[in-house]
Amino acid sequence: MTVCTIVPPQILRHITRCGTPNQKTCALNTLIQTEQFRGLRSALDREDFLTAMRLPVKIRRVYDARHKQFLPGKLVRSEGDKKNKDIAVNEAYEGAGAYYDFFQKIYKRNSLNDKNFPLESTVHFGWDYDNAFWNGRQMVYGDGDGDLFGRFTQSIDVIGHELTHGLVQFEANLGGEGQSGALNESFADIFGSLLKQYQKRQKARKADWLIGKGLFTSKIKGKAFRSMKAPGTAYDDPVIGKDPQPAHMKDYVKTDEDNGGVHINSGIPNKAFYEAASRLGGYAWERAGLIWYTALKDKLKQRSKFDDAAKLTSSVAGDLFGKGGKEHKAVKEAWKAVGIKQ
Repeated sequence: MTVCTIVPPQILRHITRCGTPNQKTCALNTLIQTEQFRGLRSALDREDFLTAMRLPVKIRRVYDARHKQFLPGKLVRSEGDKKNKDIAVNEAYEGAGAYYDFFQKIYKRNSLNDKNFPLESTVHFGWDYDNAFWNGRQMVYGDGDGDLFGRFTQSIDVIGHELTHGLVQFEANLGGEGQSGALNESFADIFGSLLKQYQKRQKARKADWLIGKGLFTSKIKGKAFRSMKAPGTAYDDPVIGKDPQPAHMKDYVKTDEDNGGVHINSGIPNKAFYEAASRLGGYAWERAGLIWYTALKDKLKQRSKFDDAAKLTSSVAGDLFGKGGKEHKAVKEAWKAVGIKQ
């Protein structure tokens, strides 16, 4: 298994080539620290932490790594505690709560495993750590270097993205490489965006469909890490590079980097979801979100590919809303729009 990070590795690698000496150091340290945790997650006993837990209530815990790399760190806020003086602690706590509440109210799901799995987060991980990740057990947030990136707890869609990697782990357990890995990243973007839209009560056509908006400092020429509406347009900057995401299968990127381009090619299923949601209109979490969630929960498998996702989301749309109905047609048309026919 791989550590699921929000910042694509190609951004960090570009900074190591084109940034200032300090920017290069921060990016290189982030890459090294992340790679160390890949080994840790691979060593985890899956049965140990995927054991079904039937806990009675929502449980959140936030830890402070105090700029070290030992997890989880010092416990600084637990469920029901008053606000902490540390804004990152409160953002991690409240973001986890917003995620729990969203899934409980909209999809009747109780936490990541549907059995009240504790939502644990560590803040202030490492020095100038330019990333956030799900390590298989918990969320981990860096503060950013303050030069190119701000603190990662400030973005609700980033929190939603990374926590969704945990949800995927308990359901389809999509792989971390190639198209299955890109689907994993796409589902994380989808529910990260839906969480933000739900908080803002935005309808599909009013949402920005950006992932990580506001995390770049003013030095970066870019809006966010990714755009679901227009993959490939999120950033174009001499230090971090240009957004490489394709929006159509004809531009699919074959690469050995980034575990087969999981953060790159996720633009294709991201665009498909956006197309479905925009065709249906209204609140995207109500119909498009339900279709994708049900497919993830009941249909997709660990090695599913884009064709499988297209076929299965279309099938679910027909099952939930009627074959040949508006929803069924919208999903089929959405995948066709990105070059995947059923």
